Amino acid sequence: MSLAINLIDETTSGDVVAKTTLKLVSERITLRELIAQRIREEVDSHNRKRQQEVFSGLVQPTDTEQVLNGYRLRKPRLISFDDQLNLAIEAFQSNGYFVLHDDQQVSDLDEPLTLRDNSQVSFIKLVPLVGG
Repeated sequence: MSLAINLIDETTSGDVVAKTTLKLVSERITLRELIAQRIREEVDSHNRKRQQEVFSGLVQPTDTEQVLNGYRLRKPRLISFDDQLNLAIEAFQSNGYFVLHDDQQVSDLDEPLTLRDNSQVSFIKLVPLVGG
């Protein structure tokens, strides 16, 4: 069985930054596994397009600067899946973003999710306040 779910990146004000579809082989998955599959897709997509200067993904790779449609690498290079996954898990645990599964917040990385075709998973990125 294969199903397709919708991944949506949003801001806290509700602006949609990116949309994509992720194909899964099982309807039961933990949030941690879902994030790993998302990161795998992003990294594989970037690495297939050698010499690409901008990485579009959930979290910012090291040694990059944020630009309008992603993160500009100082020098085109392959992105490490393990590094990106670690950054994504750390960002979730430190409230860099939160996740909604069909409009219900998921707060535990190891919480089992039951997905169906066209389930929506939103990643809402939190932006640190500037000033003080």
